[in-house]
Amino acid sequence: MRSGLPRGLRGPQGVVTVLGAFALLLVIVLAPYVWGDAATATSVADRVQGPSAAHPFGTDDLGRDVLARVLIAARLSVLLALGATAVAVSGGIVLGVVATVLPCPLRRLVSAFIDILLSFPWLLLALFFSVIWGATASGAMLAVGFAGVPSIARLTYTLASSVTGRDFVRAARIVGVGPAGVILRHVIPNIAPPMLVNTAAYASTALLSFAGLSFLGLGVQAPGFDWGRLLREGIARIYVNPMAALGPGIAIVLTGLILNAIGSLTGESASKTPLRPRASKARARAGAGDPEVLVEVEDLRVSFPDRQGRLVERVRGVSLTIRPGETVGIVGASGSGKSVTAMAVAGLLGPEAAIDATRLSFQGIDMTAAPRAADRRRLGLELAVVFQDPLTSLNPSLTVGRQLTEVSRTHDGVPRAAARHRARDVLASVGIARPERRARQYPHELSGGMRQRAMIGMGLMGRPRLVIADEPTTALDVTVQRQVLRVLRDARRRTGSAILFISHDIALVSGFCDRVLVMKDGQIVEEVAAARLDEARHPYTRALVACVPHMGTDRTRPLPVIDESGGVAEEARA
Repeated sequence: MRSGLPRGLRGPQGVVTVLGAFALLLVIVLAPYVWGDAATATSVADRVQGPSAAHPFGTDDLGRDVLARVLIAARLSVLLALGATAVAVSGGIVLGVVATVLPCPLRRLVSAFIDILLSFPWLLLALFFSVIWGATASGAMLAVGFAGVPSIARLTYTLASSVTGRDFVRAARIVGVGPAGVILRHVIPNIAPPMLVNTAAYASTALLSFAGLSFLGLGVQAPGFDWGRLLREGIARIYVNPMAALGPGIAIVLTGLILNAIGSLTGESASKTPLRPRASKARARAGAGDPEVLVEVEDLRVSFPDRQGRLVERVRGVSLTIRPGETVGIVGASGSGKSVTAMAVAGLLGPEAAIDATRLSFQGIDMTAAPRAADRRRLGLELAVVFQDPLTSLNPSLTVGRQLTEVSRTHDGVPRAAARHRARDVLASVGIARPERRARQYPHELSGGMRQRAMIGMGLMGRPRLVIADEPTTALDVTVQRQVLRVLRDARRRTGSAILFISHDIALVSGFCDRVLVMKDGQIVEEVAAARLDEARHPYTRALVACVPHMGTDRTRPLPVIDESGGVAEEARA
């Protein structure tokens, strides 16, 4: 029978960590009551004695028991270290996370400020702050805490930046989740495991730092004492009684190991457990479009800045239309601009993208302008995106069922119970067995095909008029590819939605789509009916078709390849 404990707690390391943490907690809570008298009672006759049965760590200059003082000092030492950790982590998280949601110029300014602070040695900052707040326990706590803010902020900024660029965050923004919701529901839960580990590591560092400041006389002052002050007192008579100095040192090392082990186990346990369209440079043509056209794109141009800040055009003058119920495929080599075009249609390009179009609309909504509240609700319900890699598109810290219910609860105002029931029905409709169980699982617990079908199901939670499938069959075997395509086809049949299908496989596109748009170097070079690909005229389209093996292919000859001009290479023809 499988244990209900987290996996990290079942091994020897977990058992030792739990026992060590429990022992440390008992010492912190009970030591002042059990050994308080021995730690404060003076005895001139017993002063400066070595280890004995009565005094395992010996006595100090006033005859007080050193072991009792070490045990009692645990409370102040650990509490001050945890207080400094709270200051460093809270300040670092706020500074690092806020920097990721600021506009680009402010983000760079905050990042540069963090780098400047990191250029100073950490201990120098701690000493600097301790001078400002004075040689007191609270002053040392603030000094150690503020000195740790830059390193925590840099780590938080790096982790949060990697998460905010993921597909599931972009999807959350397109369904109307604001910056605060993105941070609280998507960013922080996903950076929690490494942050917990580093928080525990910083707690042990703060513990050692306090000991150093108190040893230098900048921390806890008499008559109070912590492990650093006891170490300072014991080092003066280390040749008479070595345990007077070794005792506090052993306590610091053991506590640091326990804190690191707690962080490691906590981080392991935690790890188990749509972009808002914005105004751009586009100049949309006034007037309503064709009511029979679902998507209308005219002269779309998309540019991105290079390393020198110059704009480089990646999509150049693309025009296309999609009608209700139609399946349109975009095919081309990697880097041809397929996904950029699709993400521009969905309004999912980042703020660094410069978009210019005569018209870019979905259901009459101008996708080049910031949508109104009513338009945002329509986009969340009527526009679905199936990203290329579902493992990065689904939020790893939320269950599949909770992610599916987000659309219904946010835009339709459906109660939680009804949304969960609909999520189970949708999972069943896309061919996922035991939907109730799968809804309670996390994305990493599903197979690749199940994750991709769950992504399709997420789009079906609303009332989709358009499904953008960005290479949904990549890295899937042929059998699973057929299942995913069958689910998309069934979804189109049930909902009447159109599909914009992106792929580099022209054979796959020709068998699934009604029309095929062939892209090369950011332009649509040819549009042809899928059933008439053999009549394609453009050399690049003919080259793509020629590269697909079929039953009559001569297996004794190498497969054709496409040269730089877009045609079939001469050596492949020979």
